[in-house]
Amino acid sequence: MDSTKQRNVKYKQKNTEASNRPFQEYTLKSSEIKPDVRDSIRYEKPKTKETEDISYDSTNKYISKFKQFFKVNIEIDVVSVTLFIGAIATRMYKLEQPRNIVFDELHYGKYVALYMKNTFFFDSHPPLGKQLIALAAYIAGFDGKCKFDRIGSSYSDSVPLVALRFIPAFFGSLIIPTTYHLMLEIGVSEWTSIFAAFLFLFDNALLAQSRFILMESMLLFFSLFGILCILKFRKYYLKPYNTAWFFWLISAAISLTCSLSVKYAGFYSCFLGVAIILRDFWRLLSQKSISDRSLFVRFLIQTLVSAVASITIYLLVFYVHLSLLYKAGPHDSIMTSAFQASLEGGLASITKGQPLLVAHGSQITLRHSHGRTCWLHSHNAVYPIKYPDKRGSSHQQQITCYSFKDVNNWWIVKRPDKNDLVVEQPVDFIKHGDVVQLVHGITSRALNSHDVAAPMSPQCQEVTCYIDYNISMPAQNLWKVDIINRDQIGDKWHTIQSLIRIIHVDTNTALKFTGKQLPDWGFHQHEVAADRVINQDDTVWNVEEHRYTKSEDQNEREKELVSAEMIPTAATSLSFWEKFFELHYKMMFATTESVQNHMYSSTPLEWPLMSRGIAYWVSSDTNAQIHLMGNIAVWYLSTFGLILYFTLLIIYLLRRRRQCFDLDALNWQKFQLIGEVFFLGYLLHYLPYFFVERTLFLHHYLSAFVFKALLFAATIEHVHYVLENVLKARMLAKGVVLASLGMVLVVIYVFKKFSVFSYGNVALNTGDILGLRWKDTWDFIVHKS
Repeated sequence: MDSTKQRNVKYKQKNTEASNRPFQEYTLKSSEIKPDVRDSIRYEKPKTKETEDISYDSTNKYISKFKQFFKVNIEIDVVSVTLFIGAIATRMYKLEQPRNIVFDELHYGKYVALYMKNTFFFDSHPPLGKQLIALAAYIAGFDGKCKFDRIGSSYSDSVPLVALRFIPAFFGSLIIPTTYHLMLEIGVSEWTSIFAAFLFLFDNALLAQSRFILMESMLLFFSLFGILCILKFRKYYLKPYNTAWFFWLISAAISLTCSLSVKYAGFYSCFLGVAIILRDFWRLLSQKSISDRSLFVRFLIQTLVSAVASITIYLLVFYVHLSLLYKAGPHDSIMTSAFQASLEGGLASITKGQPLLVAHGSQITLRHSHGRTCWLHSHNAVYPIKYPDKRGSSHQQQITCYSFKDVNNWWIVKRPDKNDLVVEQPVDFIKHGDVVQLVHGITSRALNSHDVAAPMSPQCQEVTCYIDYNISMPAQNLWKVDIINRDQIGDKWHTIQSLIRIIHVDTNTALKFTGKQLPDWGFHQHEVAADRVINQDDTVWNVEEHRYTKSEDQNEREKELVSAEMIPTAATSLSFWEKFFELHYKMMFATTESVQNHMYSSTPLEWPLMSRGIAYWVSSDTNAQIHLMGNIAVWYLSTFGLILYFTLLIIYLLRRRRQCFDLDALNWQKFQLIGEVFFLGYLLHYLPYFFVERTLFLHHYLSAFVFKALLFAATIEHVHYVLENVLKARMLAKGVVLASLGMVLVVIYVFKKFSVFSYGNVALNTGDILGLRWKDTWDFIVHKS
């Protein structure tokens, strides 16, 4: 014991003496340090005023800092570059073939052409994807004169087809390296990441969807890249507010918003990104070392930064859209009268110069303001005496909502206490709350309603033009004008700008467009009724066309209604916000309308096993064709991987409930993360389609498919890990590796086999097509000999 104490005392004295020596005396010589240790140790002199004055030259110090500030490190991921080159090669190969309109190029090509001509168009999805293609078309000198009239028609030589198809092909190529980096970021091995990228590289559906003027390749890239940015952002969660933290958060917000701005299906990816961040924040709440205030500040900053970035991008996309499309076009009638009148050469060419204020004697057309575009209409036909359900009608003159401009859309506003229909001087303007009669211009019968059930909506009242049959059914033709936006417009009834409800005085019901189509006796026009529920969008109308009645003679009035033409003056001016909100209202409404069935439509239940594809194009003289169908090997393996992951998850949860922990904490977290990103991503992009009431196609499944394929690749690696490290079944683990190699070979074989349907550049005979019909439900096109 004594000798040990003596050694310790000597050791302390030795170190004390050494610490009191000058710096030069105790600095180790580099020759005395082992090479591997020498590289990992840095020695610095104590920073005192004397040493700084002696050792450093101020000029050299600033030069050194200046050089470090502009230092750039360039790293090239050879694997990623190789995958991208492979993707470019497959996507860009003979991109101009076929030189015909393929499937939805019919629609998107028209939109791009209208961008070239600054002509307004309406689409139920946001415009970013179309804008990107239009930019490439503009650079290539596209004049927008191609009509895109029907699928299969040839493109003229003046159409820069490669430029139009380049953007989708480029983004489709970016999907492959993005997949590789996404898998690396989630924690799987490099080989598994390459395997996942290979599944996408050799999938025929992703290939075909990337080679034409379509939106899905852009949608998928922005979604996957946004999730990649979210995963990179997670690495800085414990060290917030640095440059990388803000960079990846903003990048994620921008990319996911871009996916939403291509198609509204990108909303599901946005929701997934938010769910991942909120899940991490929930886990962060358990960290006692972080104060409540710090957590609140972090949540607030995260929310504000991502919200500002997202809103800015989204608004910018629509600002560019509305700024470019300032001319009237074929879709104007979908928008309100005010919107149409703001476009150059549109409704304004008819309505400019018309009287601003509605008065007694005004001739007007009443347009349904929200939803379907149609005008209050009447004609000489009457309601049938009895309906198919045995209900009786009033047999009065029909009132409908007609979707086309027609002379029978004109009505004359009349004060009940005046007998003439001519506008007098001074003009008797109509105000909010005034009671009027609406006289049909051609038939001279007044708008009427009474306590008789409407033909298609029995819960509402029938609306008619009153005919006096000398029976006990008096006219009830008084209506009150209710101007709902009088706070902005004023109490007087304005043309175009005043949004009104027309309230039936006797029954306190509102004139309503019901949206229901009348049968043959109503010429398939839309029903108008009087509803007791007054405050709803379908009871809102506005005056679109307006002129003053000049003659009391009915024949003269009819001539005036048929032949009158207005003199243009100045256009209606709408702000960006007014146009923005109206356009979104119309987009929301348009998505609720059901379209007719398509022969290549499919249901969500048919998608996982690819029961049906879509015929995109077929040559007019050979059996060469484009057919959207995935690589059946990839699709079936991915579906198997989905079932396998879900089975393993249930087993693990049950065993952990029984306190059997098969995986260590790190691998369990990794398995959970795979599920939170890929399994949840699949469900978010797949399940909503079960509740969609419109025609669906296989391409609607692609967003869900990519998450399913990624889940399969990650699950295969997990199975290999369990076999090798948990169950110690090394032979089985090697079998998984060999099986994976076999899968790659099968995937490549199937890809090559069906690539003729992706490129459409091979003339096929009937035997070739029948040989590729591996499932009875696949409907390929075969020309009759």
